[in-house]
Amino acid sequence: MRPLCTSLLVLLFAVLGFAHDTAEPPEKIKAKEQHAASVLPDRVILTWSGNPAYSQDVTWRTSKAVKNSFVEYAVADEGPYFVRNSHRISATTEPFKSDLGTYHLHTAQMVSLAPSTKYAYRVGDGNNWSEWFHLLTASEKFEPFSFIYFGDAQNNVRSLWSRIIREAHSDAPKAAFLLHAGDLINSANRDSEWGEWFGAGHWLNAMMPSIATPGNHEYSKKEIEVEGEEKKKTIRTLSKHWNPTFAFPENGPKGLEESVYWIDYQGVRIISLNSNEQQELQALWIEKVLESNPNRWTIVTYHHPMYSSAKGRDNVELRKLWKPIFDRHKVDLVLQGHDHSYARSGLGLPEEAENVDSGVNLKKGPTVYVVSVSGPKQYDVGARDFFKRTASGAQLYQIIHVEKDQIKYEARVANGELYDSFLLKKRPGEFNQLTDQIPDRIEHRKPLRVQVKLPESDAKN
Repeated sequence: MRPLCTSLLVLLFAVLGFAHDTAEPPEKIKAKEQHAASVLPDRVILTWSGNPAYSQDVTWRTSKAVKNSFVEYAVADEGPYFVRNSHRISATTEPFKSDLGTYHLHTAQMVSLAPSTKYAYRVGDGNNWSEWFHLLTASEKFEPFSFIYFGDAQNNVRSLWSRIIREAHSDAPKAAFLLHAGDLINSANRDSEWGEWFGAGHWLNAMMPSIATPGNHEYSKKEIEVEGEEKKKTIRTLSKHWNPTFAFPENGPKGLEESVYWIDYQGVRIISLNSNEQQELQALWIEKVLESNPNRWTIVTYHHPMYSSAKGRDNVELRKLWKPIFDRHKVDLVLQGHDHSYARSGLGLPEEAENVDSGVNLKKGPTVYVVSVSGPKQYDVGARDFFKRTASGAQLYQIIHVEKDQIKYEARVANGELYDSFLLKKRPGEFNQLTDQIPDRIEHRKPLRVQVKLPESDAKN
């Protein structure tokens, strides 16, 4: 009997196993479920609205059930006992209505911090807390540092951009901050896309502060009827997520606060401009900000490139308006996005703003211009004499090392391999000296006008 029983059991398990193997997988999780807020803090992100040496801002999200919120922080020491010395401060809480429902956003600023000091902090409501994170305040004087620069993430952020930010972190784990040159997401007010962006960076956002400038995809469009006119007028509005999500300085022109601003970090003035609107107003503001700049280095970021990596996408009017100011005040480095390809200039650029095709005369200037893309959406790149290095069909991230007299720049592709590099050295009374250190590999090209179909977003709406 035993052999027969054993055979029947084996057959039964085989049948059950087969049934299990051929069962349909669970339905794809809905966006509302996947990105639902709870009483536990999520979407924790560090930014600066004040001096990075003495203050630190933090923003996070919870469900509507959380009415009061706090930050606890202390100087981090070698063991767990720092918690005995922690300070608690209240955060501001505001309801936020997204397309997936209403939740609460909380923002707090830790002030009177000591420069060059590591702190531990956590956020919560008094009962429900995040884990303890670390942050490092800036030095009050110049010290070398590194940061990571990303072009557009934009599409398939959870599935195909997450590896980029994580690979970048593995190459620069002590980076001072992350810089995003616009188009962080694709649809300005779609909460699931913001959820994917936060999920891709996850705890990195809570440990490394972010500096971001808005791209055109951070703007929504709405058509309105104008009295006396047949044609409707298109109104473009900055994402309602932007200001409550990021605590950036409010030192920009009125109406452009937190999208146009400057931050001084350890001897570098970093300026965010908004290339989507009010460019002439910003020109007046830029002039004043650069005239009063006490720092050795100046880095500017905005979204739409002055010199496009794709022929026919140049922003001529923007170049006429802003470039003379950059030249006059010897801006060192300009970091841009938008073109979904890679292009990096030398110090020689076309003299005539209207004529930037191949074969023109180049005039030496003070600034290196970069266009880059970190996400999977890719465009063709144009062959132009003034670009030192270009790429299409590659996701990249850039690690930038700032020292007293030189900047070392590295662009890496998604698998971490070095793709482009240069040194920019300060020379008293002269333009910077640029030394190319391009690795011995052919330029990356893919035929992209017939786009590869990418997987759909990771959550259904």
